[in-house]
Amino acid sequence: MIAIAQPPLQQEMSLLEKLTSVVSASRLNTFHTCRLKFYFRYVLGLVTSTSAAFFVGKAVHAALQQWSVARWKGQPHTAESLKVGFHENWVTAQTDDPVEWEEGKEDGHQAKAWALVETYLRDTPIAANEKPEAVEVRVEADLGEHGLPTLIGVLDLVRPGGRIVDFKTTAQTPQPAQAIHRNETQLTAYGLLYRAATGKRESGLELHHLVKTKEPKLAITSTGPVTLDQENKLYRSIESYVSGVEREDFVPSPGLQCIACEFFAECCAWKGGK
Repeated sequence: MIAIAQPPLQQEMSLLEKLTSVVSASRLNTFHTCRLKFYFRYVLGLVTSTSAAFFVGKAVHAALQQWSVARWKGQPHTAESLKVGFHENWVTAQTDDPVEWEEGKEDGHQAKAWALVETYLRDTPIAANEKPEAVEVRVEADLGEHGLPTLIGVLDLVRPGGRIVDFKTTAQTPQPAQAIHRNETQLTAYGLLYRAATGKRESGLELHHLVKTKEPKLAITSTGPVTLDQENKLYRSIESYVSGVEREDFVPSPGLQCIACEFFAECCAWKGGK
């Protein structure tokens, strides 16, 4: 049984103190990809419009969560019933998170999103009667013994025996070694979070990539339990994060990632100040 994280008691702290008292894999990845992007998102709290690709990913994720919850509860879960929930969520999700669709493009994106869900239901290695150990559960790990902040995160799915699954959508088929390396911070964090919540060692981790090609496909990359070397790398990454945030070291890292950055205009206008 996985223990659900409880919101920590918050005393009066500055924003930077809050950012260094609790850390997540997404914050770490943003900070180490581009510190100025981190500044815009987490310090200034700038809000940008949701992109079509990001919304499609969220819609697919919500449908797979519904599928996992139904299996966890032992409820019927046909493709038809999931499709009803998928279409309802597509509408309601835009109430609080509107998307600026290109004219006449929304229906096509919706159809592609559902095609990804159908592909997963058809090709998943997970049996229909396999009951998850946990679904979309928020957990935390106290890293105080390492002189580090609390680590938090959300586990998409934990299969029986402690096999952690993370769902992703992507435009290109991932190469296994690159997929593991690119997602190492997240996977390592998930392993440590699972251990903190259960007192057990995870049996392995899986990346389930739904690839948005003309004919959608599912690519699964598996790896073993988190190693001691991976733990140490995560700790060093967190140390660097905390040190940089405390120094307010928010500088840009221009590169290919700028093409899809939601803060491109703000970055170009940045003049080196805080």
